[in-house]
Amino acid sequence: MRNLPWCHPRPLVPSSKPSHDGDRRKQISVRGIAGLGDVAEVRKSFNRHLHFTLVKDRNVATPRDYYFALAHTVRDHLVGRWIRTQQHYYERDPKRIYYLSLEFYMGRTLQNTMVNLGLQNACDEAIYQLGLDLEELEEIEEDAGLGNGGLGRLAACFLDSMATLGLAAYGYGIRYEFGIFNQKIVDGWQVEEADDWLRYGNPWEKARPEYMLPVHFYGRVEHTPDGVKWVDTQVVLAMPYDTPVPGYKNNTVNTMRLWSAKAPNDFNLQEFNMGDYIEAVLDRNLAENISRVLYPNDNVRKNCYEKSFGADPYPIPMHAGHCQSARTETSKSVLQVAIQLNDTHPALSIPELMRILVDVEKVDWDKAWEITKKTCAYTNHTVLPEALERWPVSMFEKLLPRHLEIIYALNQMHLDRVAALYPGDIDRLRRMSVIEEGDCKRINMAHLCVIGSHAVNGVARIHSDIVRNSVFKDFYELEPEKFQNKTNGITPRRWLLLCNPGLADVIAEKIGEGFITDLSQLKKLLEFIDNETFIRDVAKVKQENKLKFAAYLEEQYKVKINPTSMFDVQVKRIHEYKRQLLNCLHAITLYNRIRCNPSKSFVPRTIMIGGKAAPGYHMAKMIIKLITSVGEVINNDPYVGDKLKVIFLENYRVSLAEKVIPAADLSQQISTAGTEASGTGNMKFMVNGALTIGTMDGANVEMAEEAGEENLFIFGMRVEDVEALDRKGLVYNAREYYESLPELRQAIDQISSGFFSPRDPGCFKDVVNMLMYHDRFKVFADYEAYIKCQGQVDQLFMDPREWTRKVIRNIACSGKFSSDRTITEYAREIWGVEPSATAIPPPNLPRN
Repeated sequence: MRNLPWCHPRPLVPSSKPSHDGDRRKQISVRGIAGLGDVAEVRKSFNRHLHFTLVKDRNVATPRDYYFALAHTVRDHLVGRWIRTQQHYYERDPKRIYYLSLEFYMGRTLQNTMVNLGLQNACDEAIYQLGLDLEELEEIEEDAGLGNGGLGRLAACFLDSMATLGLAAYGYGIRYEFGIFNQKIVDGWQVEEADDWLRYGNPWEKARPEYMLPVHFYGRVEHTPDGVKWVDTQVVLAMPYDTPVPGYKNNTVNTMRLWSAKAPNDFNLQEFNMGDYIEAVLDRNLAENISRVLYPNDNVRKNCYEKSFGADPYPIPMHAGHCQSARTETSKSVLQVAIQLNDTHPALSIPELMRILVDVEKVDWDKAWEITKKTCAYTNHTVLPEALERWPVSMFEKLLPRHLEIIYALNQMHLDRVAALYPGDIDRLRRMSVIEEGDCKRINMAHLCVIGSHAVNGVARIHSDIVRNSVFKDFYELEPEKFQNKTNGITPRRWLLLCNPGLADVIAEKIGEGFITDLSQLKKLLEFIDNETFIRDVAKVKQENKLKFAAYLEEQYKVKINPTSMFDVQVKRIHEYKRQLLNCLHAITLYNRIRCNPSKSFVPRTIMIGGKAAPGYHMAKMIIKLITSVGEVINNDPYVGDKLKVIFLENYRVSLAEKVIPAADLSQQISTAGTEASGTGNMKFMVNGALTIGTMDGANVEMAEEAGEENLFIFGMRVEDVEALDRKGLVYNAREYYESLPELRQAIDQISSGFFSPRDPGCFKDVVNMLMYHDRFKVFADYEAYIKCQGQVDQLFMDPREWTRKVIRNIACSGKFSSDRTITEYAREIWGVEPSATAIPPPNLPRN
């Protein structure tokens, strides 16, 4: 064997890894005990895949080959369960749930699969015996970054919970060839690079060309005696790729089906026959561009082709899979299906389902509309007006003419009903119309979702109240029974067991393992809030996580930080409403205080901010530049030393979140009250033992209720205060705050004068101008309260025992924020199904 570093038979293993030789740390029950048979089987399967699947031996294999061999080994344990699960659904014929989302931000799959199958210790031991390191192999896997942020990551958590709860559920989305861009920071500026996540292949997916479906565009509509026909269309084929989604130790493996655009063989055949071969091939590429890249704007209108492609295939397989009988069975079979629309992105599923029922299956229009509404439900994810999608009618006329006809007809039915209930109220009709008149006639996709669904939900209680009382007030008055709340949640498998095994072990020692599938059992930890041993163990785990992350930062970012400092973390998409600028102003204020009195004792703090800005979002990119510029000045000031560091975490993604969240002491959730629908990062920090500094916004409100407001650092305006500022005569005046708060004025003057950008003094003029004259999110109004609250954070951090007691209380009270609880509520109150507590029998695996 060649003497390669990854081929050493017994490499040096970090002390944090599980014990194999007796002198290393013994693992407790949450990761299970590696049986000798399991270890031998994994080792044998690994070598088999290296030889037969990858066609390599240990002399020439690379670390990536070893990752793929392990991935195929773990996948083998999925396949039998996957097939058995689908057989089980076929035999029992339960109601199917189709979760439609244009984004599934899955991250890495290997470790999550090992955790859910209970294989992690066996794989760790087997890989160690082979002279390799499991953590190093896990790091080779590319993140499946098929989402922009919270919405896509929520969808991933929901898939995990639906499988764990035994629901017959399917995630439907688009298989983007390029996911969310890789972010590089060059001279302080964000630079986007393509995320070619499929470059080396994806061992987890299975192409299903036999289930390829046609998706129609353009053409014209003919109304004939035999019904409506959509003719002369251009066809793009939708090729499905299936990925297994395992539940936690229940033998259930559900399916995420992602669609890829393929040009049919006869695409532009006319040009081909005329000899224009190159043109014909290039046009094929145009068709396939539909699923080429994730559109990287989370709060603006997405690529129209992408969305119409994404919506079109969804109902077809649902219908085909359950309509084996004659046309008369259509209504019965479709009602065996629930479709959940994850925001407005898949809104076209409503007219598409109508088209299939009316045009293809010849169902009566009124009956088809009844079926569609009973089948579809809509989740709203935002209250920002610019994020509520509106599509030009002129685009629809060309691209999807039959769908436009259906939308017009549905809107007329809807407005007739409104007019009958509110005669003469023309303003109400205008507000509630799906079609918005004006210079550019547009379709309001959120209104389409509301009228076409039997249930509409927000994603946190405060958000759902805003949806009822403001965003969809007229619709709520019309159909109050339709509106619900479903507070978001996170899966405890990935966001505790996987990313923070040390904390999971400490918890399991006290209350057992039941919390992994019933997070409410964390309440039992309240009994140990004054237990000195438990306090010490929780604090020790946090410090170990901080040391590990500090080492990661030093290796990856070449930045040395003080691991005993407070890790103050804000990681999320960069957006004005999330107010990374408020965090930045606090960093500048701390810096000025240290510079003013360098001999004074300060609580050492490492401020970490991470997130991607949409490529076309100028202000978000300027915010990143400001953060990096402030960090460059502070981090290189000898007067500051280790008292304060400002780090921008480049290329924030799921795998980085799994490292930084367990290490965080303080979680920044500081959006303007009434703007963040829910947030899920706030929940991840809470369950991993970080204390929250935040406004009463989104799920922060319910977190404060669960743990007690005194156990979070709550500051600033409430929703009613923001609304009061927005009323006529009480206009938000940033200059008043600027002139009355000396520390704020000093910070703004420094930014404006070029103190943080000496080579380009006018660099941040747009940022200052926005803050002073055009700030919709009222940063200055909360500055004073925020700075004062940060002083309370410092004071508590100086008392490690009391800090850790509050950490334990927060962990103990985080049980509500499990996606298992959220999905159980969706199942019972929207989809009309009951989660199954019974595990599917294990498969009869074929013998070699």
